[in-house]
Amino acid sequence: MLKVLKTIYYVFLGAIALIAVLLIVSSFPIPGNIKFLTVLSGSMTPAIKMGSVILVKPLSTDSTSSPQASSGQAVDYKIGNIITFGPYSKTKPPITHRIHDIKVVNGQPVYITKGDANNTPDIREIARKDILGKVLLSVPYLGYAVDAAKKPFGFALIIIVPAALIIFGEIKKIYEEVAKRKNNKNKD
Repeated sequence: MLKVLKTIYYVFLGAIALIAVLLIVSSFPIPGNIKFLTVLSGSMTPAIKMGSVILVKPLSTDSTSSPQASSGQAVDYKIGNIITFGPYSKTKPPITHRIHDIKVVNGQPVYITKGDANNTPDIREIARKDILGKVLLSVPYLGYAVDAAKKPFGFALIIIVPAALIIFGEIKKIYEEVAKRKNNKNKD
């Protein structure tokens, strides 16, 4: 029973550490930085479930990413890629949909997107400059924990619960050590 509780304790602390790292890494305003975002709708179901955390990486122009990039030009997105686009603010979250079609307007690609669960493509056409990046990874349901951590109660819970668990563990160790020393003293 004690091993099960210890395992649960370490899994819980690991999950808290993971959430903290996700929040910290994606908050740096570095161009080309990866972003961890939470999917707030079910429009990409079943590929990406509502409440998932997605890893979004902008395409780079460095020569290591692909043969096309070695010429110095950016690699473009392809039909079937899942992309995140639109404004990135607290009041209006970006949208994550799959590229359904690509048109060329004035020599620039314009992307037509569609949510997997939607019947028709999106009306809005997306310019390359509006794309935050391509979705590389999706972790189902972790977004609920990340969103909770962004709220005051959830943040306090992330601080208070692990602190209480650590304090409880230390008090238990002290109590056991005192009891052990008492037993040894009584034997002498």
